Amino acid sequence: MRHITKVFPGVRALDDVSIAVRRGDIHAICGENGAGKSTLMKVLSGVYPHGTYEGQIVLEGKHVEFRDLKASEHAGIVIIHQELALIPELSVTENIFLGNEVVRAGLIDWDEAHIRTLDLLERVGLRVDPNLPIKALGVGQQQLVEIAKALSKDVRLLILDEPTSALNAEDSENLLNLLRGLKQRGLTSIMISHKLNEIAEIADAVTIIRDGVKVETLNVEDEPLDEDRIIRGMVGRSLESRFPEHTPVIGEKFFEVRGWTVEDPQVAGRLVCKGSDFFVRRGEIVGFAGVMGAGRTELARSVFGRSYGIYRSGQIFIDGKAVSIPTVQSAIAHGIAYVPEDRKTLGMNLLDTIRKTIVAAGLRKISRLSMIDEDAELLAAEEYRESLRIKTPSVNEGVNKLSGGNQQKVVLGKWMFTEPEILILDEPTRGIDVGAKYEIYGLIQRLAEAGKGVVVISSELPEVIGLCDRIYTVCEGRISGVVDHADADQEKLMRLMTTTTASAA
Repeated sequence: MRHITKVFPGVRALDDVSIAVRRGDIHAICGENGAGKSTLMKVLSGVYPHGTYEGQIVLEGKHVEFRDLKASEHAGIVIIHQELALIPELSVTENIFLGNEVVRAGLIDWDEAHIRTLDLLERVGLRVDPNLPIKALGVGQQQLVEIAKALSKDVRLLILDEPTSALNAEDSENLLNLLRGLKQRGLTSIMISHKLNEIAEIADAVTIIRDGVKVETLNVEDEPLDEDRIIRGMVGRSLESRFPEHTPVIGEKFFEVRGWTVEDPQVAGRLVCKGSDFFVRRGEIVGFAGVMGAGRTELARSVFGRSYGIYRSGQIFIDGKAVSIPTVQSAIAHGIAYVPEDRKTLGMNLLDTIRKTIVAAGLRKISRLSMIDEDAELLAAEEYRESLRIKTPSVNEGVNKLSGGNQQKVVLGKWMFTEPEILILDEPTRGIDVGAKYEIYGLIQRLAEAGKGVVVISSELPEVIGLCDRIYTVCEGRISGVVDHADADQEKLMRLMTTTTASAA
């Protein structure tokens, strides 16, 4: 890509960016949220067609001009976006071959499609029934289906935008091994990721972009790659610690869940939460760790106004008193907030502006006589734009125009605006760059210092260990153990995450 410049109204997203990718390499692109990484890949893949940007694309020595996504796929370039583009009601097989159907004599050959799907799922390490609807899968499993879909095409250059952001450690490692295998077969990959340990482990070269400008390209053969070197290029300085200094001041127990049991809404009789007990103290950051499908998200969503599954039994206590929280509205009224894992589907309305999204869960705070005070709305939006460092020219912009990381900040701001007593954060740093992670960690710590309770669900064990005061482990719908911060390490947590025998506190 030569001298690529892409301008949106009021924003110069890319400014004279040039990158060169060698055949068979895994080439990583790193940068802070809003730096222009995804925009550059959308130019390459035809999402932004020729004529909407300046510069040239050269593929195997020939100038190419892609009119649309189909044209780039015809040339062997396939992109997997950070925000998944699957159809929830269709099956795994139907999604994988949508637009690329297996046809014989003018009819779709479902038997052959099923056989090919099983092979593709095995290659990406996903063991599910190909006839299952996509909506029955978790976000991480859906990501693997997207990769299988890309592999079903005649791909020569695979672009992956945050491919492991929703995956746990084991599934992330499976994906990295998959990319290594594809490399051995001559496939070229471009990978955008904020997981710098993965980049350092797998990439042959790293291009760093900052504020729409290419900073540098690092080649493994020229110098060894490590996380600190990449961070220095991304943020322009060294980051001495991944977590801000924090001395917890933990108060009394004020939020408790006892015997929480919830049935799967899709499969009758299958329990996704099995008699779960946990509590949170004021000023405490509590972590939840578990492998994909363990039931962490199901537990959090069901506690938040029973917004997931079929409630069977259990009680919630706030300040020692049993409370009934059967709806999301009642959860908000009781001071509970939940930042979802899937921000695109559950966290925001993509047709709304930033200002409307930030105040959406707390309209009463800015209403007078049942009318919204637009000045108060604007002030609130500007406050969170500044405090969360949301990169946007205006809070009147649509949230769909933001990068994934900035969308995550908007959702976080939306729930902070409700001034909750307990804030449940489900994968809060998914798709967030290392600098923004540091800011969000500091924000979580400040909430705890203000006497709030914070629950953090994360697939990244170093994040849970570095941030949380106590950590619950979840396995097959049960809470299998609880570990204090001082005693936590990855080996101990992984052992508890893979056993259904409950451990004493």
